Amino acid sequence: MNIFDYLNINGHVTIHKLLGDGTEELIYDDHNVIVSGMGVGLASFFGVSGSTSILDYQIDRFQIGVSGSEAREISSTNSLSGPLSSSFEYTGEDGELFPLSANQIKGTFDGNISWYAAIPAHNVTKIGDSSVRYTITIDKDSCNNLRAATTYLNEVGLFMKNPLNTSPIPSPILVAYKYFSPIRKTSDFALVLRWTLNF
Repeated sequence: MNIFDYLNINGHVTIHKLLGDGTEELIYDDHNVIVSGMGVGLASFFGVSGSTSILDYQIDRFQIGVSGSEAREISSTNSLSGPLSSSFEYTGEDGELFPLSANQIKGTFDGNISWYAAIPAHNVTKIGDSSVRYTITIDKDSCNNLRAATTYLNEVGLFMKNPLNTSPIPSPILVAYKYFSPIRKTSDFALVLRWTLNF
C-alpha cells in the first residue's frame, strides 16, 4: 500500500470544449494520478522541514504538454514528458493565461527554468469537507502556437508552488498528472478542465 492509498488521496479530471455560443462539449472524463511530489509536499508541511509559509503549499499552477503517455500515469512521475516551453506557447499574441517561470523539482535540481500557467485563486473551490476543485480555462487564443501544425495537447499536471522554500526562484513540484486523448487546440474553442482532488 502506498501513502496515497493510506491517506485516500485521489482525483478526477473532466475536459470540455467551450464553443463560441457558450455550450460545453464533454471530451474527456477520467481519474488522475497522484504522484510522489504530493508526498514530498505533505511530508515537508507536516514535518516542518520545508517552507514556513502556507502559501508555498498551495496548488497554484499547471503545465500542459504534448508528449504524454499512459506509461507516465504512475506515482513516480515527476515531470511532464513535453511541457510547453515558453510564454508564447501558452498565450500566443492574445491569450488570457498568466504564464509563470520557475525552477522545478524533478528529484534533483537541474537549474533549468520551466514554464507554467497560473490557476487564479477564484478558480479554486472547496467542495464539501475534503475535496477541492481546480478549474483551468484555456481560452480560445491560448495554447494554439505550438511547435508544429501536427502538435496535439495530451498531458496536464498540477503543481504545488514551493514546498521546499527555495529562493530567490521558487521550485514547484508536480503533485498530480493526467494523460488524455490528444486535442488539437485552435482558436475555434476554449478548453475547460475541472480537476477535483479528494483528501
